Amino acid sequence: MQALGIDGAYVLAPRIYPDNRGTFHEWFRAADVLGDLGRRFELAQANCSVSHRGVIRGIHFTQVPPGQAKYVVCASGAILDVVVDLRVGSATYLRWEAVQLDDETRQAVFISEGLGHAFMALSPLATVMYLCSTPYAPGLEHGVNPLDPDIGIGWPQDVPVTLSAKDAGAPSAEEAQRAGLLPAYTECMNFAASLSEPR
Repeated sequence: MQALGIDGAYVLAPRIYPDNRGTFHEWFRAADVLGDLGRRFELAQANCSVSHRGVIRGIHFTQVPPGQAKYVVCASGAILDVVVDLRVGSATYLRWEAVQLDDETRQAVFISEGLGHAFMALSPLATVMYLCSTPYAPGLEHGVNPLDPDIGIGWPQDVPVTLSAKDAGAPSAEEAQRAGLLPAYTECMNFAASLSEPR
């Protein structure tokens, strides 16, 4: 796994084995996550979403603790996958990193607890699958508007944007911080450290 410019965000480029039947690759191996990142990733839920071109989902994050780490792949089509540092007190607060995930490179993104996640579908249809370390808990789930100019995500300008009512009505990062919704960097780091300790 290769670190992105935000602590706790990584991209994985798997080895793909082609032959006359098609291709094969391992898209997740828990021991590699532990070995490369030095932490546990306990699978609690697996999600699959199918989105039309231009759909943006996010920016979503979960309260820490318990937080929710994600391991994201695009099974078919292509997306622009975006990680946003929403941890108040972080040196990279409000920085974002984008990685194209698609059905050719088969790259994956790992997102640690406390980071925000969003993506835009770039292909006519995009199927995104993500493994989650904790189950969905409505009271702990929050969002920040993906078009917040203070974050300034570089979404493709030639793709008409479609948002859910919930994402379109999400607060800006500043509003979310004032409301006490954003996680604290130190709390996220302490929680991450607990995941590297032996049971």
